[in-house]
Amino acid sequence: MHELLQVLLSPAVCGKPPLNTKVGSRIVGGQAAAAGAWPWQVRMLLPVIGGTALCGGSLINSQWILSLWSHDLTCLTSGVVVYLGETGIFNSPNSVSRTVSRIIVHPNYDKLTQDNDISLVEMVSPVTFNDYISPVCLAAQGSDFPGGTTAWVTGFGFSSLTGSTSSTLQEVSVPIVSNAQCSATYAEIMAITSNMMCAGLTEGGKDSCQGDSGGPLVSKDQSRWIQAGVVSFGEGCAQPNFPGVYTRVSEYQSWISSQVRGSQPGFVTSIRSSSITAAHFISMAVLPVLFSVFVLF
Repeated sequence: MHELLQVLLSPAVCGKPPLNTKVGSRIVGGQAAAAGAWPWQVRMLLPVIGGTALCGGSLINSQWILSLWSHDLTCLTSGVVVYLGETGIFNSPNSVSRTVSRIIVHPNYDKLTQDNDISLVEMVSPVTFNDYISPVCLAAQGSDFPGGTTAWVTGFGFSSLTGSTSSTLQEVSVPIVSNAQCSATYAEIMAITSNMMCAGLTEGGKDSCQGDSGGPLVSKDQSRWIQAGVVSFGEGCAQPNFPGVYTRVSEYQSWISSQVRGSQPGFVTSIRSSSITAAHFISMAVLPVLFSVFVLF
């Protein structure tokens, strides 16, 4: 595979878990992640009427988190709490929590089409990087993740469509699906724009689900993990022939850079060979759409 990797304004720690935890071939269809395997993972709790909404996110510098805002909530920061350094919500000695001072939703977000489904969250105070908390690299403008590229998605969301949230951080490997294939699959449900990307298996069984939304879809390029997408929506969870849909991070480098105060996130240009064999998705019966947005508990 021929690759081009260019690091732009990237701190030395971006995309490199300090513990260098081994990732196996193992949310829906996933397994528990090892401590420190995904040190940029964020669990975010948001107060809503009747309960609490669970979302994911990713740490992009010491004080900023990349997430989404596709649930129909206001941008109030009161009561929002983020957790970092966790692998389990009940027993994580390395967990750090912060409240939130600001949430910036993309000005062109469209809740009907889910286009531009991305947001930035500023914590009230910075976190200190350590073995369990460090930032992910972000895909820079011009990056390409062709169909068949191996990616990973992580989160504390549902382990099945009818299940419940996970008490431990889950990880699962999914192949990138080309936008052409994904558009054909979702043709009667939702337009797949150039601001989106897709990942999943033809046979289903592995996917993000409710509660994972806002979390990272990452791919390893040489020695760095690069965030290619943000968990956005899907047709149920892990349904055959319906890959998950993600916001394409590389389309938002300028916007992210213009909003983030302090040190800039590490942007990486990753260009990979398109010769990778892509999984083929064939659209079957069109089911009622169910967005993987958030869970109340």
